[in-house]
Formats: sequence, structure tokens, C-alpha cells
Amino acid sequence: MSNSLHVALGENSYDIIIEKGILKKVSEEIKKVYKGEKIFIITDDIVSKFYLDKVSEELKSGGYLVDSIILPNGESTKSLSSLEVIYNALIDFKMTRKDLIITLGGGVIGDLGGFVASTFLRGLDFIQIPTTLLSQVDSSVGGKVAIDLAKGKNLVGSFHQPKLVLIDPNVLATLDDRTVNDGFMEVIKYGCIFDKEFFELLYSMHSREDILEHIEHIIYKSCDLKRRVVEEDEKDTGERMKLNFGHTLAHGIEAYYNYEKYTHGEAVAIGMYEITALSEKKGLTKKGTSDKIRDILVNFGMDYDINAVHNENILSHISTDKKNEGSVLNVILLDEIGSCYIYKTNLEFFKDE
Repeated sequence: MSNSLHVALGENSYDIIIEKGILKKVSEEIKKVYKGEKIFIITDDIVSKFYLDKVSEELKSGGYLVDSIILPNGESTKSLSSLEVIYNALIDFKMTRKDLIITLGGGVIGDLGGFVASTFLRGLDFIQIPTTLLSQVDSSVGGKVAIDLAKGKNLVGSFHQPKLVLIDPNVLATLDDRTVNDGFMEVIKYGCIFDKEFFELLYSMHSREDILEHIEHIIYKSCDLKRRVVEEDEKDTGERMKLNFGHTLAHGIEAYYNYEKYTHGEAVAIGMYEITALSEKKGLTKKGTSDKIRDILVNFGMDYDINAVHNENILSHISTDKKNEGSVLNVILLDEIGSCYIYKTNLEFFKDE
């Protein structure tokens, strides 16, 4: 069964297609949006072992000229130094502005490859094929592309919408439990901020098996919720900020631990719980909301409270967050499960009253 969503952004519009086994007919789908003949695949050394040959051969059988680059897995690949390596590989393949890039991997590859596509020859088209739950429900949709600097994540980037997003839930079978849970934390975020009924479904889940049993609905619902926000606020100046619930603290946690102790989703989990517990204390969120978040995190063995809201070193990273407007810090708070708002404050917010 195929589920598709249309992201309506005028001339930057595109479809998200969610279908088990869609990797076996990538050429068929790409021909609908791309009339050229040359395709360059950007992937990493873990994903390549499972899917690079399959996707490459399928594209070649569809008549495409195909080349690829395999990068080290991990956040450190999303760097300035990776750019030159990829740009040189594109030059060697004689890529032109009429050619196509495919990002085959998780969020790091999607962000990095998308940034390459947005900048090489002043921009060429790309297609996202996300291979982790996190990238399928979040980073592959919406056109945010970026690289990291030593001083913070995603500080150099742009908005460059893909021509197409192809999501094959079958690829999740090759992920370990931690990586599945990592993506599931972003799914929980959607329920927290936008959809109480969706949250209640997620609240009833306790295992990887529960997640995979409902996986197509989970991916579709998450992408649909994000699609609506992106259509309303493509450039992240208003409503789209709500997608960063838990992320202000999470980025500080990730940086403080040098991206080693916690995955992105694990850091978001802590951020969602701690910011909600704090906002409850301040009377800004309905009492008991943080307990609901804590319960679902406990179900999946997640850390939820490391006292990040009182850790000066973690908070120091927040001052460079992209969502800041001068001295104003935009924090996403919940009214209650399923409803959120943007709260304009500053770092004093994190100090005890």
C-alpha cells in the first residue's frame, strides 16, 4: 500500500511517498520528476552496505548514469571539510545544473547532501531517500539543509526543498533498537505539540514491535503534521518554530556531551520533559503534562531528567541557538498535551524563581 502527501509550496512543491518496498522501483518514481540522465548518490558507510548497490543498480537499469560517494557515518561528517570532498567528486563526475543528487541515509546525510545540492553550481535538484525513522519523520521533510560548525549544529545552512521524498518503511528493519527509539522521540514530539489523540496512541506503545506494527501510520501522521506547518511557514519565522519543542535544551545537551553520550532523539526526550516540568512549575503548562511525557519515555528506557535546566554549561550553548532573536529566546511550551505556543523569554527563564 502506498501513502502519499503533497507539500504545497508553489514552484517548490513536492510529494512524499511512503511505501514498503519502494526502493525496488526508485527509477519509476524519479522519472516522474526528473528528465535528465545523470544521478549522484551521497550516502554513508553503514547505509551503503545495505542499500547503495540495490539503489544504484535499480537506477542504472532505468537508464541513468550513476556515481556515488560514501562518507563516514556520524554527526562529525556534517562539516565544512566534507563539502570540498563532495564538491570535487561532483566535478569529477561532470555534474551540471540539470543533473540530480540523491541523499541516501539518515539526517546527517540528508542535511549535508541537501546543503551540497543547494550550493553546488548555485543549486541543483535533489531527492531524499531517508533510511532512519528520525529522518523519515522529520529531517527529510521541509527543506532545511545545513552543516555544523565547532560552535554549534546547523549554523551554516539554507532552505532547499527536495524534488521528491521516497520513504520505504522496510529499511527500518536493519536499524538497532536505540536508533528506532531515537526517531520515535521526534514522533512523540508531534503528538505533544499538535495532536493529543496521536500522543495517546504512542503512549500505549512499549516496544519496537509496537512501533513497527503501526509504522506506516506513524510515518504518515508525522509527515502530515510537519507538512502543514511547513506550508504555512516555509522559512521558519513563526509557526514552524513549534517543531523545535524540546530542541532548545536538546542542542545544548548534545553540544555539552560533544555529540557522544546522547543521540539527537535522546536529547530531545530530555529537553521535552525538563522544559515541560519547568514550565509547569512556573504555571505556564497544565499540571501533570510532564508526567505523561515522563511515562512514555520510561516505557522506552529513556533518560528524562539530567537537570539540564540548571546546568550552566548546557545553557551557555543555548545563547547561540538559531531561534534566538537578539536577546530574546524563543522557547516552545505546551499548554497541555496536543497544544503548544511560542514563549518569548531569555536565559533567566531557566533560573529558579
